[in-house]
Amino acid sequence: MKKVLILTTSTGQGHNQAADSLKDTFVKRGYEVIKYDFLDNNSKFLTRCIVGGYELLVSKTPKVYGGIYKITNFAKINSSLKLAFMHTENKVYYYITQCSPDIIIGTHPLSVNIISSLKKHKLIDIPFISIVTDFKAHSTYISPYVDAYITASEYTKKKMSEGIIPENRIFPYGIPIKQEFFSKADAFLSMERDEYFNILLMGGSMGLNNIFYVLERLMKNKHKLRITVVCGNNSELKSNLEEAFMNPPLDKKIHIFGFTTAVASLMELSDIIISKPGGLTASEALVKNLPMIIPFAIPGQETENAEFLSSIGCAVYEPDLNNINNILNSLIENPDKLLEMKNNIRRISKHYSINEIVSLSERLINSYERKTSS
Repeated sequence: MKKVLILTTSTGQGHNQAADSLKDTFVKRGYEVIKYDFLDNNSKFLTRCIVGGYELLVSKTPKVYGGIYKITNFAKINSSLKLAFMHTENKVYYYITQCSPDIIIGTHPLSVNIISSLKKHKLIDIPFISIVTDFKAHSTYISPYVDAYITASEYTKKKMSEGIIPENRIFPYGIPIKQEFFSKADAFLSMERDEYFNILLMGGSMGLNNIFYVLERLMKNKHKLRITVVCGNNSELKSNLEEAFMNPPLDKKIHIFGFTTAVASLMELSDIIISKPGGLTASEALVKNLPMIIPFAIPGQETENAEFLSSIGCAVYEPDLNNINNILNSLIENPDKLLEMKNNIRRISKHYSINEIVSLSERLINSYERKTSS
């Protein structure tokens, strides 16, 4: 039985969700899989600084986070971070020698720095795949020691191949998401459609208080709307919404969830999603052929995602919440616009396949085995 080591950490849940999706698929294909948090297991200090700092910045001072994102998007800055990860790198190296994986997959960009250093110094000779979990690759991802990159689009592949990464190492198979998003068979689909326009309103795993302001504006929309709100782990937001919108207008129906595992089904039932553009959420929406309205985005990778998705006609990016109803009315009253967005989505998501990632992994393992035996 071949063994896969998946390296992840918890700056946002997208990296962990991608790791979980990969783990499930590899296990079904007969692999032994280890999912390993390379920060939390080796450096509580770095975990508090990086993970805790990320959560604090994106929730309290997102513009500061966006500034840090831009500053670190340079190769020279990233190379200076190696000293900070030296202890973690040693610990990860020891762990790798103990578990002896046949392939390593990183769902977080910081894992690229660690594994690349180990490969550069010839401490390990194991194939390494990096999953780029956004639509534009931060320079943290870029390394000649990565055997293969999985990207969310052909555009990501093209931009990465303009640098030091050969095009034949980049595969636009999509950010790994759960297999359930690829399935159309669902009990919810037997529900009868009516004259209500169905909106899925989401804010990511932590929830966003901006959801409150969006919902306020949607209550004033002139069309019949059924609005399903997913608050994630933000229980305070859920309680506030339930209290504030206990008695919605007669032409509005509201369903409020906290954390839910039924997102695939909710997307299947929706006509549009209003959400921040995290890489995972956007990929799930693309696979479900669900157009996006993006009224909020964390500065940095999410604003880049929003700009990219709107530039190719899969989403409408409008940070001014006062314009949300104008955008929505335009799409409801012009079905051809929605259809055009759906066609654009099909073009970008047609190559998405988590099973192709497994097949690529098998080819890399076999290639390394042949190299070792020759």
